[in-house]
Amino acid sequence: MEKAQAVPKEKFKEFYRKLMTIRRFEEKVDEFFRAGKITGAVHTSVGQEAVAVGVAEALNQNDLVIATHRGHGHCLMRGADLKAMMAELLGRATGLCKGKGGSMHIVDVKKGMLGAMGIVGEGMPIAAGVGLAIKMQKTGQVCVCFFGDNASNGGPFHEAHNVSSLWKLPVVFVCENNLYGISVSAKKSTSVQDIADRGKGYNMPGAVVDGMSVMAVYEAAKAAVERARRGEGPSLLECKTYRFLGHSRGDPPYGPYRTKEELDSWKKRDPRLLLMKQGGLTSGDVEQIDKEVSEAIEEAIRYAEESPLPDVRTALEHIYA
Repeated sequence: MEKAQAVPKEKFKEFYRKLMTIRRFEEKVDEFFRAGKITGAVHTSVGQEAVAVGVAEALNQNDLVIATHRGHGHCLMRGADLKAMMAELLGRATGLCKGKGGSMHIVDVKKGMLGAMGIVGEGMPIAAGVGLAIKMQKTGQVCVCFFGDNASNGGPFHEAHNVSSLWKLPVVFVCENNLYGISVSAKKSTSVQDIADRGKGYNMPGAVVDGMSVMAVYEAAKAAVERARRGEGPSLLECKTYRFLGHSRGDPPYGPYRTKEELDSWKKRDPRLLLMKQGGLTSGDVEQIDKEVSEAIEEAIRYAEESPLPDVRTALEHIYA
């Protein structure tokens, strides 16, 4: 809280605006998905927004990010256009990937968003490769790789962490531990209580972070990013967080694998509420920002719905580099 008190109120208003942009975007995406307006699979990050906002604040404009299948927030925090994001999810030609990538495969290279990955753990070996390229080209960049708790149990996690540490690559691995791999509790699938402890096995720092706090995530990410930029190698951050909605595809917010009481207890730690408290935001501040965010989301929806569908003749374009 002492560090939070040293941050100007305007910065907290900026954090709040970013967090609420993700939340309102995700809520609208969930609504459209249930109404059949969005096809394929959709994974929202309502409740987990503080991780994306906090990490993004620690990065430079030219740094790089690899996201997960739950990656809308990561993309937005790299500065991806809100209208093009919405158009992509609605399968329109004006989308970031011309309407052909969809929710799990959004890419915006110009903004440093190297892609959301649909396969669990897929991004970590790619991040190691990106880190190696950065080191060889001496660009001074850092690559951040997001992944979920269950991805830490797969081979890609261990291979990527090992080689990144061995070669001191400028990579920051960020585990968004929302306690469940779809419907399986991490307590039943993971051999350690804190995934951050696994960093010790690869001779890299591991830190457990309050993933419901933008400030806590920012402070931890800032230290890890600075370490990577100095050439001292990777770090493993485990952000303990929680998703307020289901995993995907009609999965209910609670039951049968988690209780309403558990969900309610985490909602009391809503990162939105913590930002309001830490930043001393008034009801007027909040109402104004919420109004502006909602208007921006509605404008993005209008743009997307008025945009054309991709021409069938473009189906085989952009498949090969």
